[in-house]
Amino acid sequence: MVFSSITFLLYFLPITFLVYYLFAFSRPLQNLWLVIASLLFYAWGEPIYVFLMLASISFNWLFGLMLMFIRKDNVKVRRLVLTAACVLNLGMLGVFKYAGFVVETVNGIMERPFLPYPNIVLPIGISFFTFQALSYVIDVYTGSAEPQKNLLDIALYVAFFPQLIAGPIVKYSAIAEQIKNRRTDFTMLTEGICRFSEGFCKKILIANNLAVIADTVFNLTKGGDTSIPVPMLLAWLGAVSYMFQLYYDFSAYSDMAIGLGLMFGFRFSENFRYPFVSRSIREFMTRWHISLASWFSQYVYKPLGGANTKKKDVMIRNLFIVWLLTGLWHGANWTYIWWGLYFFILIVFEIAFRLDEREGHEVLRHVYVVVATVFAMVIFRCETGEQMSLFFADLFGLGGNGFYSPAVVMFLKEYGISLIAAVLCALPLRNYILEKTEDSEGHEIFYRSCGAIYVIGLGACMVFSIAILAKGGYKPFIYFNF
Repeated sequence: MVFSSITFLLYFLPITFLVYYLFAFSRPLQNLWLVIASLLFYAWGEPIYVFLMLASISFNWLFGLMLMFIRKDNVKVRRLVLTAACVLNLGMLGVFKYAGFVVETVNGIMERPFLPYPNIVLPIGISFFTFQALSYVIDVYTGSAEPQKNLLDIALYVAFFPQLIAGPIVKYSAIAEQIKNRRTDFTMLTEGICRFSEGFCKKILIANNLAVIADTVFNLTKGGDTSIPVPMLLAWLGAVSYMFQLYYDFSAYSDMAIGLGLMFGFRFSENFRYPFVSRSIREFMTRWHISLASWFSQYVYKPLGGANTKKKDVMIRNLFIVWLLTGLWHGANWTYIWWGLYFFILIVFEIAFRLDEREGHEVLRHVYVVVATVFAMVIFRCETGEQMSLFFADLFGLGGNGFYSPAVVMFLKEYGISLIAAVLCALPLRNYILEKTEDSEGHEIFYRSCGAIYVIGLGACMVFSIAILAKGGYKPFIYFNF
């Protein structure tokens, strides 16, 4: 089940919300209900793999208990437990997500079907809930989180439906207190509804519309097919559309997850912070999918030594490992690995030339980040190296397909408003306006007027979005299988 569906919006959410607040007299009952609802939410799309998630919850809870009862000075046994937790979690992720990729790679090297291909369906959201559960065990091991005796609390932490399918990846220490003692007031509730509505509208009105352009253009080169030419301008429109589609598909989900969390009394950390205003790729990656970057930084980069080393080759090695794993985390395909290594090369380039320390050339630096991101998303979107080479050839006019295409005008007439909205919503215009008018005369009246316009406009967009959803149409969700 996804948030941008009639089933979720008109049935699952109202029932879950109503029963939750009927149990307002008992926090344990509320937590139990949220666990049941979350399992039903997951089972809607994965009726079999819900047992896999229950197994993940159970054995990680047991690992936490084992670490609680083992004395801290018994380092060897504690390390053994942690190693077992890592092997079990990552092994489960490896089997379900990468077994097919390994078999394909081996068979490709052997140039024959040396290994049988495993027909394994990828469980929805396995990368997210596995990383989240593993972080709990690691935090208990390091002492940054208290071990939890109550299985129900761990189940709620891992399976809570707002962030179950596509994050953000939440650390147990960040919400442990909220699981037991959270409070929800009217302000928090309305804030959550508005935040959910913002994400819902961005998903339906921006991401889904731009997906039509992106998928149409990229499919023209899928499988190396060049029967229909892709002129340079059309290739750029497709690449830019996909960049924004990916951003709004995922950031909208994060908005909805954060909003739902607020509606049930939880405050999750921000997962996106206007990445396209960055002046370097290093800054961009601190603003894009923040929870994943934080996870790799805390549990991989820093344990390897991070940047706290006098040897630059060691630091570069650490960055290489992190970005290789980041690429692999996104999917079992060579293009994801190339995507991760592409960012690694850019970051090493910026470190070598100390780009973050240089002043001036602001416009050029922003252009560099956007163009570099467009190229990164082309790598991310292409399914094979052949498709990637064809698409980059079209981007640079090397495919022999010309410059102009009448399809560009057609797409802009049909989806130009969504593209303009994508650009405007990617900028912190709201924060800029509020900051500039903070000390002006009559700012309170201005704020109230803006607030009224915001509520009316958001309500209208929400009604329009629901109408589009009810009518049906093209509604892909990129991160559904991560």
